[in-house]
Amino acid sequence: MIQDYLNQEYWNNSMQSYLQALGFILLGILIIKAFKKTLFKKIKRLTEKTDNSFDDYLFEIIEKFVLPAIYISIVFWGIQMLTLNEKMDYAISTGHKFVLTYFFIRIIASFIIMVLRTYVRRQENGEEKVKQIGGIIIIVNVLIWSMGILFLFDNMGYDVTAIITGLGIGGIAVALAAQNILGDLFNYFVIFFDRPIEIGDFVVVDDKNGIVEKIGIKTTRIKTLSGEELVVANSDLTGSRIHNYKKMQRRRILFSVGVTYETPSEKLKQIPGLLKEIVQKQSPVTFDRAHFKSFGDSSLDFEIVYYIENADYNTFMDIQEQINFEIFEQFTAMGVSIAFPTRTLYVRNENDQRFKIETFGREFQPSES
Repeated sequence: MIQDYLNQEYWNNSMQSYLQALGFILLGILIIKAFKKTLFKKIKRLTEKTDNSFDDYLFEIIEKFVLPAIYISIVFWGIQMLTLNEKMDYAISTGHKFVLTYFFIRIIASFIIMVLRTYVRRQENGEEKVKQIGGIIIIVNVLIWSMGILFLFDNMGYDVTAIITGLGIGGIAVALAAQNILGDLFNYFVIFFDRPIEIGDFVVVDDKNGIVEKIGIKTTRIKTLSGEELVVANSDLTGSRIHNYKKMQRRRILFSVGVTYETPSEKLKQIPGLLKEIVQKQSPVTFDRAHFKSFGDSSLDFEIVYYIENADYNTFMDIQEQINFEIFEQFTAMGVSIAFPTRTLYVRNENDQRFKIETFGREFQPSES
């Protein structure tokens, strides 16, 4: 009775053949699941204890892509045990090729991106640099998917050579029409590998300044100090002179202060030493020099140079502010006046009488009387 039931045929296959195919599929799935819950799980736990992240990524790729591909292949092999008509067999085989190609492309792309991220993380400021490889990941995915699709068409019997030739001719036309875009793309690679700037750097480009927020395939986005987002084409960025203040380890400060011409020479000679003493009180500061530099139009000018062992701009302003307070207090105590712009005019009237007029901070225009 049972044997008669097993020998019954439906769509050119006996019930026994269907049960064998189903049994093969279920047995294969159970074996893979048992492997995943036992040996695979134990090996994964061991790799999680290691400092190397490479094996963690590898097991993640196996779990996400390799095991699902095996499950689908088991189902395909089980169905292949049946006798199918030509159209059904072709459809199932084609679907299996599509699925395997998809997982194969994902495995290759994930592996290459994993290696790329691991390489970048090992460099200085690696975590910041990982944020910059978004454009490279897109390009890698496009290349791998293109090659995978061509590989699939080749296995399906299409003339891949003709397709590549057509893409080559079309690529030349696209390249000619999109020279600026390709130029920005090339300069994206220049920025990534040469690293003149990185995300988080404070930069000055021409008359614009701000913090680099994103480096894209075509443009780089900078958040300016005034709050707006500045979008700069990569070609314009690499063609400009970039001042990268994040790379600065110390800040050189040069400033001047002028005193009036009425200052006695004895006090003038004391000023460089006084300025040195004022600067050396600050921290973290390295004094360089202080000199009586020149005879200005309305002042005797002193030039001071020092270094701040910190690139932070707020630190510089705090120190310079304190130095300015000290200079004002010390000069006041010495009886030395800080100069401000003055102009002396000599005016002669019609009676040949000469007058001396001093103006402060603005030009004096005498009346004709």
